[in-house]
Amino acid sequence: MEPMIDRIGGEPQVKLLVNHFYDLIETLPQGRAIMEMHLKGHGLSHVRSEQFDFLCGFFGGRRYYHEKHGHMNLREIHAHVEIRLQDAEDWLAVMDRAMVETGVAQKERAQIMATFQRAALVLVNVD
Repeated sequence: MEPMIDRIGGEPQVKLLVNHFYDLIETLPQGRAIMEMHLKGHGLSHVRSEQFDFLCGFFGGRRYYHEKHGHMNLREIHAHVEIRLQDAEDWLAVMDRAMVETGVAQKERAQIMATFQRAALVLVNVD
């Protein structure tokens, strides 16, 4: 089966998705807590490039994030921030909207969101 990255349009689509996702995070009410998390953590300057690097590998393409950091462990990546269930749900809602608005097809979007939902819920670390 063709890797997800190819099914959704390759690295250009991943870049478009990441940029649109963070544009939404920076402007939508659901993004406020996520923005604050980034500002308390490592800041905003790196988030778009790091998410692009991570998602390329996550979607079955080149593993840029792994090449830079030696792992792709989501818990380790997010260990420095408190993540509530509401934060995970907000992230998922904004990502789903970003995928719709950047033209990711329904079939692929459903598969991606199922995986993202499992991953996001694993990251919840506070009540």
